[in-house]
Amino acid sequence: MALDGKVAAALALHRFGLGPSLGSRSGAIAAIESDPRGAVLAGLDRPNAGRIVNAELLSSGEAARSAIAFQQAQREMRREARKTTPKPTDQNQDPAGGMAAAPPAPRNRGPAAKSDMRAAAGIAPQQIYLTEAKARFTAALDADIGFVERLTWFWSNHFCISADKGQVRPLAGAYEREAIRPHVLGRFADMLMAVECHPAMLIYLDNARSIGPNSAAGQNRGRGLNENLAREILELHTLGVRTVYRQDDVTSFAKIITGWSTVPPVQDPARGGEFMFNPRMHEPGTQIVIGKSYADGGYDQGRRVLADLARHPATAKHVAYKLARHFVADDPALALVERLTKRFRDTEGDLKEMAKALVMAPESWEPSRGKLKRPGEWIVGTLRAVGVNPPDIAPVMQAHNLLGEPLWRPPAPNGFADDDATWLDGLSQRLDVANQFARRLGGTHDPNAAFEATIAPLASAETRQTIARAESRQQALALLFMAPEFQRR
Repeated sequence: MALDGKVAAALALHRFGLGPSLGSRSGAIAAIESDPRGAVLAGLDRPNAGRIVNAELLSSGEAARSAIAFQQAQREMRREARKTTPKPTDQNQDPAGGMAAAPPAPRNRGPAAKSDMRAAAGIAPQQIYLTEAKARFTAALDADIGFVERLTWFWSNHFCISADKGQVRPLAGAYEREAIRPHVLGRFADMLMAVECHPAMLIYLDNARSIGPNSAAGQNRGRGLNENLAREILELHTLGVRTVYRQDDVTSFAKIITGWSTVPPVQDPARGGEFMFNPRMHEPGTQIVIGKSYADGGYDQGRRVLADLARHPATAKHVAYKLARHFVADDPALALVERLTKRFRDTEGDLKEMAKALVMAPESWEPSRGKLKRPGEWIVGTLRAVGVNPPDIAPVMQAHNLLGEPLWRPPAPNGFADDDATWLDGLSQRLDVANQFARRLGGTHDPNAAFEATIAPLASAETRQTIARAESRQQALALLFMAPEFQRR
């Protein structure tokens, strides 16, 4: 039976997007009720969909060099502070009697020159991380429906890295902007290649230091092979756990991608932290992966393996299942998974076509809503519900941490869990966050307007009654944010 227009529109915004937005005309229920499916699909055709264009953000190479420069400057300041006691007349002394920071860099008019200057002067890794986080949240809050943002978040979690690893922290935002966003509506093979040779991934899974035992560097240094990246590419990024590969395939693939590393900043200050292929670290010779022989070709040997993995039937099935599970149900209908698998294979991994197939599938519009929104989706949804973009990112980051989904910091290489049960235990913490948000917003935002704009077509009589009987605006907003219809996709 066809869904009512308003119900279908609300379902579309919660299931495929980031929730209805008071700040976006095309992200409102009334704006898309005539054709909810078409509205979701229209977002896929927008110019630069998924991109974040911000000249103030550093590239991954600039971020790596900037973080190193900052750390070096901090070490130098500590050494100087131990060696000398500054005199009152010292021009570098601050009013409190301590050593002042280095003088600010001179102004520069060009955006590229500005980023180069910031990188050279040094920025704290945590500050780079927070600046990127703010840009990401702004993109989510400003999105109309948010389907492309949701796809970006899905793929970023599929190909996850963790900012908890020190060198990765300043690169986490740039990694998502450089390796995920440009390909989120492109070909899976291109995203796979961009991800696996990105410095953040190479550092996170220790491939930057992996050395072939029989390579020139391996024979000289006696350092060994690291299989982390090879294993996770096969197990998590492409084929899936316990599918067609064996341990011998992991080892052979790990040898193939030796030499995929990063430029040491000491050797090349202009390109430090960027990707490089180091032939001295590369294991020579032919290798066999999943029954296929790959002749030694240096960097190209690894590219050929990734290209074959991207088109493997097991990869198609693995990716299709994860996409259906994320958007629709923990145990998605077999017909939906098969439809997405076929679309992946028929289009050679065209992710835009897969996204279209997901939206067009009848199984994706089942009115039952069994998926609890992950913390990040729910947090953004609460802010969109009242049309607020907080100037300070700190409370948003704290909410993420409290709810168990700290930004770009998954507990393991398989990313944050995508099943309903994992997040149910955190509902009491969500109540705390809902109360905090409502306390800040309750005096200036109308909960009745937010209710009508977000969940009214989906709300049960009990939910309506509960919110209507609230004793204050603050309590009504908190109850709205905690309503089952608001919590679920």
